[in-house]
Amino acid sequence: MTSSVHDAAEALGARLRELRHGAGLTGRRLAELAGWHESKVSKIEHGTTKPSDTDIRAYCAHTGANDQLPDLLATRHNIDAAYLEWRRVLDTGTKRRQQKAVKLEAEAKDIRAYNPQIIPGLLQTAEYAEAKLRSVIEFHRIPDDLSDGVAKRMERQRILYNRDHRFHFLIAEQALYTTVGGNDVMARQLERLTSIMTTPRVTLGIIPAKAEAVVVSTNFVMLDNRLVLVEGTAAELTITQPREIAVYGRAFDTLARQSATGNAARALISTALQTRC
Repeated sequence: MTSSVHDAAEALGARLRELRHGAGLTGRRLAELAGWHESKVSKIEHGTTKPSDTDIRAYCAHTGANDQLPDLLATRHNIDAAYLEWRRVLDTGTKRRQQKAVKLEAEAKDIRAYNPQIIPGLLQTAEYAEAKLRSVIEFHRIPDDLSDGVAKRMERQRILYNRDHRFHFLIAEQALYTTVGGNDVMARQLERLTSIMTTPRVTLGIIPAKAEAVVVSTNFVMLDNRLVLVEGTAAELTITQPREIAVYGRAFDTLARQSATGNAARALISTALQTRC
């Protein structure tokens, strides 16, 4: 469980503990009433165990707080939504997740993305996207909807030309060299990066390989200042807490200050392109 999800579970546990205290019940007594092992109450209230819907109903029933049941259940379901395993996100293939991205990106006006290893989806060529999504399908052992997934990813890129959107992409220099699809695919992808730099309202920064490791992070995308999507190996984390979003904003700004842009970025791309020719 990530720290964000654990914090949310702890907060929910604290609310349930307040209900128990307000009803004058000890943890042992509540466990007896609910038919639980007494350690379960402690685990729930300290965020170690995430309560089920049935557990929350039991808390409300035995503490006389049924009026709070809808809100507590909604809180619990929000915790589920914050941490989604890829096996659930991709259970029908890659297209559905791409469709979700279309909606989220359309709703945002300011999109900031950081990627230390590969080219962000909004900047990928069709060939690069095909190779990357094929590896996703194989790795996660999900239904093969490669053509639909690639088509939807290409559809996403229309947003780059929307006049009321602004984009700032940061990639590590390593992303220029990480092979996806072979030399020909990489060469066309690097040429695509050079051309995208001329697009209005799109900023591309490349963090040199020798830059100091001030911020170490996995992929993340910031949608305005209201939502951050973080891609892990096994799951995707959705962050909505303002204080955590602020941390990612600070991380992005720090990385942006280290990045090369304009002619300096073109030079880095050109050097990488030479290795593919």
